[in-house]
Amino acid sequence: MPIQTLNPYTNKVEQVFEPHTSEQIDTVISTAHNAHLSWKNTPIARRCELVSKLANVLRDEADRWARIPVIEMGKLYRESLDWEVDICAQICEYYAKNGKKFMAPDTLKRSLLSGSTVVEKHPIGVLFGIMPWNYPYYQIFRFAIPNVIAGNTIILKHASNVPQCGMAVEEMFKKAGFPEGVYTNVLVSGSKAAQLIEHPHVKGVSLTGSEAAGAKVAELAGKHLKKVVMELGGNDPFIVLDDADIDYAVELGLLGRFFNTGQTCIASKRFIIHEKVYDEFLTKFKAAFAYFQPGDPMEYKTMYAPMSSMAELDYLHQLVTKAQEQGATLEAGGNRMPDLEGAWYAPTILANVTPDMDVYHQELFGPVAVFHKVANDQEAIALANDSEYGLSSVVMSKDNKRADSVAQQLEAGMTFVNCPSITEPETPFGGIKNSGYGRELGQMGLDEFINRKTVRKIPVWAFKMLLKKQKKALMG
Repeated sequence: MPIQTLNPYTNKVEQVFEPHTSEQIDTVISTAHNAHLSWKNTPIARRCELVSKLANVLRDEADRWARIPVIEMGKLYRESLDWEVDICAQICEYYAKNGKKFMAPDTLKRSLLSGSTVVEKHPIGVLFGIMPWNYPYYQIFRFAIPNVIAGNTIILKHASNVPQCGMAVEEMFKKAGFPEGVYTNVLVSGSKAAQLIEHPHVKGVSLTGSEAAGAKVAELAGKHLKKVVMELGGNDPFIVLDDADIDYAVELGLLGRFFNTGQTCIASKRFIIHEKVYDEFLTKFKAAFAYFQPGDPMEYKTMYAPMSSMAELDYLHQLVTKAQEQGATLEAGGNRMPDLEGAWYAPTILANVTPDMDVYHQELFGPVAVFHKVANDQEAIALANDSEYGLSSVVMSKDNKRADSVAQQLEAGMTFVNCPSITEPETPFGGIKNSGYGRELGQMGLDEFINRKTVRKIPVWAFKMLLKKQKKALMG
């Protein structure tokens, strides 16, 4: 596939880029490896200082950086400012502030032999990141920043439809003063990823993407004994109990489903609603679609953006069409917006979806919500857990004890009570089941790709006493 910017708002090619050759990739890996040999010995205070400068680079040129995702994947400009540029600056500031503490060794309790045991934290080397298009800065920063703080170096392959976003991040690192090779963007197709994963200088891989891509990367990384972190999407439930504030639940449900045009791994996708409030919730949810008026993503007043590409739109429409053929009820939408150029799909609701339908098990990555009606809390929990995914989940209820009880029983890496699925620098991010494994952000995000090295120090006199005691026991 070509590496190009195809503007989903205009459906026009903006720019085309030549991919890296195999020889160039080898040079990138060598440079990143040599950079690591120096970077790992750079004082943690200096690493934190440069990450702090990176936050300033983001904020100082926020408008410039925010425009690129709008052009490449159709993101609303205001969302790009807040949930690309600003959140990435927050991630930098969080790790710059806490990096020294996170990398401090852990001291273990003294043993009978006295002395000391500490677990030191060391970087492991060059890491290879494979990132998707839907949050083209944030996805990179939540992986790269904790690992750069730890002393690792990064090679990043971005999705082929957002090449300028990947190039922009490399420019940000350079502007902040990072040494060459600490962070490098490569323009390569998915087929070229194997060359990087197999290389002995590459010590770990982080992938955010599809199950199919995750399976291939995990297989190849396992063959070469590389540590892997995977975030592979979800089919996230949004549970509305019968005592919930319905107006508030509708507001959060709309935000959770249609933010970023529904192209979010932790977006609420399956709405599991108590039968007593189902009709009210559905009516108010549909009525709000009137506010989703499409327009130029660069305009602040625009409430609804195109999907990232015609290919993604076509695939989503096929899933919606197949669901109707299998018996699902179309409550709203289900169609392209033919009067508009670009990848526009109407806000859509599917209901009466049953386990024998394909869409019951699939992740709908776009502006489509699936509605389910349940009779009680246990039915809601069972339906929520009846999925091969386990990324995020939401519970809405005025009764905190009841909401907590439901939340405790959900099979997910993250659960949010009376708020939508959100991301914060300090909050561990990741899932279970087919949603992947490993965590990003928080201290856990930094701990994934480090060597926890045990250093045991025992006084000579203590060990001599032990040897003497064992020798005496052996001699009877």
